[in-house]
Amino acid sequence: MIGLDASRLGITEASELVGVAPHVLRQWEERFPQFRPKRDRAGRRTYGERDIAVARRIKELMRDEKLTGEGALKALARELRGEAPPKTRHEAIETIDRIDNEIRSMLDLLDAYDDSEV
Repeated sequence: MIGLDASRLGITEASELVGVAPHVLRQWEERFPQFRPKRDRAGRRTYGERDIAVARRIKELMRDEKLTGEGALKALARELRGEAPPKTRHEAIETIDRIDNEIRSMLDLLDAYDDSEV
């Protein structure tokens, strides 16, 4: 990998890590706007950690969860926006705690608001 940043992988290495053929990664790049690996100066695709994570999730959605391409596209978009439902009890509790903290912060702001200034 001379001349290539150590944190960036070529398509062959990326496909081996994800467990799909290189042509599958190219197809996913066309189908999923969230999956856009960078290109080096020679125009070759280079994959970083986030690219690998997104590709692995696409594979899970399509192969393990048996979603269609359109279903995987929608699910991935929701997940990356943080709108996906929690998958485990632990994730649900973390989400509830985060929402509780946000609500308490908003209530504190409202308590500090002085109505006489309106």
